[in-house]
Amino acid sequence: MNFQTIFNQKLPQVEALAPGRVNLLGEHTDYNDGFVLPTAIPQQTVVQIGLSDDRMYHFYSENLDERVDIGEESFRAGEMQEEYGRYIFGCIQVLKEVGYTISPINLYVKSSVPLGSGLSSSAALEVATIRGIRQLFNLPINDVEIAQFAQKAEIQYARVQCGIMDQMASSLADTKHMLFLDTRTLERCVLPLPEGSSILVIDSGVPRTLAGSGYNQRRAECEQAAQLLGVKALRDISDVSLVETLPEPLRRRARHVVTENNRVLKAIQNVEMQHVSLQKFGELMNASHASLRDDYEVSVPALDILVDILQKTPGVFGARLTGAGFGGATVALVAAGEEKNIAEQVLKQYNHAGYTGNILVGA
Repeated sequence: MNFQTIFNQKLPQVEALAPGRVNLLGEHTDYNDGFVLPTAIPQQTVVQIGLSDDRMYHFYSENLDERVDIGEESFRAGEMQEEYGRYIFGCIQVLKEVGYTISPINLYVKSSVPLGSGLSSSAALEVATIRGIRQLFNLPINDVEIAQFAQKAEIQYARVQCGIMDQMASSLADTKHMLFLDTRTLERCVLPLPEGSSILVIDSGVPRTLAGSGYNQRRAECEQAAQLLGVKALRDISDVSLVETLPEPLRRRARHVVTENNRVLKAIQNVEMQHVSLQKFGELMNASHASLRDDYEVSVPALDILVDILQKTPGVFGARLTGAGFGGATVALVAAGEEKNIAEQVLKQYNHAGYTGNILVGA
C-alpha cells in the first residue's frame, strides 16, 4: 500500500518526518517544570499529505492498516474513534483554534518508532503531522511552536497530561547530540554525547500496562508535594533535605524529582566544562534508575533485572529505565563500537532469566 493506492490520488504534495526520542537523564521531571536531557533516535515517523478532493478528511496508518474517513461536521464535533486518528485530529484542531485555515486533507502515516516502549511514538506522529501541515499551508510557525502545538494536541485531544519534553525532543533534537532543556522557560542548548560513547536501547518485552494510571498518580502526588512545600513546582526545590518533612509517599516522590533535576544539572555542567567523564555520566544514570525504582516506584522486576545485567556488563558505563516506566525500555551509555557485542551478551543473560527482550537502538 502507498499514498496513491489508498487515496486514489497522485503523489502526495508534501512529506515530513520526525524522530522518536530516548531520555538519558531527567525522568518524570518535565511536568514538574524541571530539567531533561533527551536525544533523538534513528527511528522516525513519516507523514505524506495532499489536499482532499471530496471535502472529507482521510487518514491512513500503514502500521495499523487502519483508515479514517470523516466529514467536516463530524470532524468539528470530534467524532474520532481510532487512537492514532485522535492525535492527527488534535494537531489540526489546535492549529485551527489559533486562526489557521486547514482545508480537508489526505494523510498517510508510516513509522519505524516502536510503539509502547517509551520512545515517544505519539510525539513523533504529532510533530511530523504539524511539520507537514506547516509545509502544505505555508504556516508561519517555528520548531518550538510546533512542539507546543503538539503538546497541546496530546493533552486536549488524546487526553494525556504530558509534559513538553517529548515534543521538544522530536522537534529539535538529533541523534548526535543531547538536548538540554529547561521545561519551564524552554531555555535549551545542544551538547555533544560524551566522546567515545554510544546509545543502546533495549526493550524489556514487558508492556507498559500501568503507565497511564501510574503516570497520572505520580503527577498528582508531585503537585500535592509542591503545594505542601509552598512552591509552584518541585523544580523550585534544589536542596533535597527540604523534602524530608513531607508525609510518605510524597517525601520519596519529591526526593526523586529534586535529585533527578540535580543529576541533569551536574551532567550538563560537566559536559559544558569539558570535564565529562563517561564513568561519572554513567554513575548518574545508575543513580537515576535507583531513584526511579525506590523513590518514584515506576520500575518493574523485568526492568530491574535488565538494568542490573547492563550495569554489570563490561563496556557499559551506565543504564536505567527510560520513559514513564511500569515496563517498556532501558537506555544504556556504552562504549562506541561495542553496541552489538554488549547487546548480545545482555540479551543472552536476560532471556536466560525467563524474559524476552529486543534491541531497539544501537546494534
